[in-house]
Amino acid sequence: MHNINILTMFFSAGPVVQFVMLLLLFFSVTSWVIIFQKLLSFRKIKLASETFLENFWGSKNLAQFYRDRAEQPQCPEMTIFTSGYNELQKIGRIKQQEKGNGTLAETSKNILQRTLENAGSRESDQLGSHLSFLATTGSSTPFIGLFGTVWGIMDSFQEIGLRGSASLAVVAPGISEALLATAAGLAAAIPAVIFYNYFCSQLTSTEEDMDLFSAEFLNLVERDSLSRS
Repeated sequence: MHNINILTMFFSAGPVVQFVMLLLLFFSVTSWVIIFQKLLSFRKIKLASETFLENFWGSKNLAQFYRDRAEQPQCPEMTIFTSGYNELQKIGRIKQQEKGNGTLAETSKNILQRTLENAGSRESDQLGSHLSFLATTGSSTPFIGLFGTVWGIMDSFQEIGLRGSASLAVVAPGISEALLATAAGLAAAIPAVIFYNYFCSQLTSTEEDMDLFSAEFLNLVERDSLSRS
């Protein structure tokens, strides 16, 4: 069986096809760097969130938990809790104004809810960073590879015209070099699409967990407020 020497085919190709191949290599390498970073990031966040939630719901004092927050694992829920508790401290400064005034109390609740939502949005943006590059890679690299293939085949036909022969020995090398660009485009696109979809599902799951924690934290604050009234 004849072995395919990719390097030989690359250096035998024309300058346009070589440029396409290098561009596809950039997309592929960058995509794999992002993929490995996101795999580690989502795994770390999942483990940290499980530990944080266990510690949070096992605590009996929010103030003490907040003071000991440096000892807790860093995760999206931790960021939401910190932002929410800081906002609670600000709201506490106007507690005296809220007595007997349901409108102001409702306003404070809305402010706290927006604070939790904003903290969750910032975490989502950070977790979703660079996913657009995977999407771009998955959608564009097959066409970039196809462009390299078409250009390479045009070069092959020009070679046929110059040599005045259409034998397989003349046509095959040029066409195989051109088809290498399509193969490279697919090699870059397939893992990018697979992992983009996977990370999107992981991000959606994480966002749902953040929304659930925000709602439960808000309920906890409301119950604590009612018990003191």
